[in-house]
Order: sequence, then C-alpha cells, then structure tokens
Amino acid sequence: MAVLHNRVSQKELKERLYQEAEPRTTISFYHYFPIGDTQEFRDRLYAALNEKKVFGRIYIASEGINAQISVPRSHFEWLRDYLHSIAPLRDLRLNIAVDDDGKSFWVLKIKIREKIVADGIDDPAFDMSNKGRYVNAEEFNQLTQDPGTIVVDMRNHYEYEVGHFEKAIEVPSDTFREQLPMSVEMLQDNKDSNIIMYCTGGIRCEKASAYLLHKGFKNVFHLEGGIIHYANTVKERGLENKFKGKNFVFDDRLGERISEEIIARCHQCGQPADTHTNCKNEACHLLFIQCPACASRYEGCCSTACQETTHLPIEEQKELRKGIDKGRHIFNKAKARLRPRLYSETPGSPEPPAIS
Repeated sequence: MAVLHNRVSQKELKERLYQEAEPRTTISFYHYFPIGDTQEFRDRLYAALNEKKVFGRIYIASEGINAQISVPRSHFEWLRDYLHSIAPLRDLRLNIAVDDDGKSFWVLKIKIREKIVADGIDDPAFDMSNKGRYVNAEEFNQLTQDPGTIVVDMRNHYEYEVGHFEKAIEVPSDTFREQLPMSVEMLQDNKDSNIIMYCTGGIRCEKASAYLLHKGFKNVFHLEGGIIHYANTVKERGLENKFKGKNFVFDDRLGERISEEIIARCHQCGQPADTHTNCKNEACHLLFIQCPACASRYEGCCSTACQETTHLPIEEQKELRKGIDKGRHIFNKAKARLRPRLYSETPGSPEPPAIS
C-alpha cells in the first residue's frame, strides 16, 4: 500500500534535504478545473510525487489545484509528463523559480481545502470561467506604456513592500479575501479603463480579474504566469524589466531577486533592506524585514524582549509558548498596532528612523 502521509520529523527531513547531492528545481503551478473526488485525486497525486521525492505544498479543492514544489532535476521531465498526462492539466504551465537554490521545501504536503485560494466569495452567480484576458510580458510592457492603464498588485502588503511593478497600485491588506472588495471600491471610477492585475504566479490575479468582470468592469487583464513567468520571459527575450526589487515567495527562501533595486527598508533601523525573516523567538515568529546589522544586533529577533527570551532555558521557552496562537503574525507598517512591537528598545535608546 502506498504511503500517503509523511511519517518523519520535520527536523530530520530538513537535515536530509541539505545533505542531498542532486540539485533541485523549484516550480509553481495552478489550474482552475472541477475535481469531483478530491480525496481520491489527492491520494493518487501524493503516491506518485512522493515516490519521486517531490517536496512542497499543494492544495486541492473542488475548484482546482495550487502547488509550490521542488523536484530533483533528474525527475523534472517525469514530473512534467506526469502532470500533463492528467487530462485537465494537459497544457499546464510550470513556473520555474527565478532565483533558486533548490532548498525551498523538505517535505511533501498535499491538503484538501474548500478553495485553492481563500476568496470569501459566496455569490452563486460568480463564474470563474468568465475571467480577464491573459497578457504576456511583451503585451504587459506595451499596455503599461499607456498612462491610462491601471496596474493592480493583488498580493499582500508584505509582498508588495519588497518588490512591485512600476506605478502599480497596492491594495493594502494581508488577505486576498479582504482585497477583492477593496479593489472594487478603489477602482469604482475606472470601470471603463484598461486594468491589468498581477500576482506571484497568476492564481490570485486570475480570480480577481473574474471578480472585477462580475462586478461590472469592462477591460480587465491579468498577467500570464504572474511575476515569475514575467521575470523569466523578459530575461529570455531581452525585454525591459518593469518589476523592481524582490518577488516574495511562500517557501523557505522567502524571496527571489528580480532586479537589483532595494525598495524596502529594515523594520528596525530604517536602512535599505529587503530580506524577510521570522523572529527567532518561537513564541513570536513574526515575519518582518531585517538588515544584516540588525540581524546581528538582535540575533535574528524582532525586539530586545524576544532576544532576551531566546537566551532563556529551552524548557522555560516552551512554557512561555504554551497556548500561544501566532496565526498570521506579520509586520504591516499600514497597521500601526504592530509598530510598537517592533520598536521596543531598551530604556533610553534612541527612536529608530521612521519608515515612510
């Protein structure tokens, strides 16, 4: 009988990953299509991918599949052929990571969810098949030459902060569910304008384009393959790159560099920086931007309080973590309630520079 779940500790799996000699390739893909028996589809997929040592995170829902994975390079062609052998995935686009060391994932997790991207849409009249028109990298560059074209970033605040397209509008939230109605409200006076939506790999902006059409917008486009496919295409074809900074990714890398510009700032000292990290205090684990100097000063922590906690005996740290639900613990400078958390300094220390 095939193994359908991981049975080895996360720590051991990560150690095994870093001992591997064969390089890996990080890939993302998604596709909206109806899946009848999600459990059967999930189990069949797990058995096939696990045998070939594919790692990553895959979500299955009745509306389709969303995946971020890494595969040993010797199995890449097998993976492509296997996915294309599934009828609805015959023309599936595989987005190859831009800045990749292959150490993005160390375990395979395939989960069944209500939707492959949580959207909060409960209107039965919403039709995902009525979506905006794809634009490729060249078409995107051409359309954005028109000053009347509106470019909308459908990613979270912490993604937008470290990298985005020139003149792109941010929908300032940390959940896609909140962004959909916010985008409609923000664009209400532009229903006849050309609107291009984009995201990391295409899954969110594709649904967002369908949502805007559902709400009466006329000329809605979405970037084919998202930032990842765009970055690979402009590099291959020698096109102008209109994306500035880093592309945040949801794996152990936390980002891939698309251009050399650093457009964000350290959340502790205000110096230019775009490296995301999680606070080393396991009771906090806040996701924030930290420069090398602050990483050294605070030992990878977001505050002196967390730094002091990491020096406590392990058993005492475990006691402090009991009952804590970190949830989506993310620094967002648009949410003032988090600023004191990051700027907690020792008494009498100077106030860090404000982050504009």
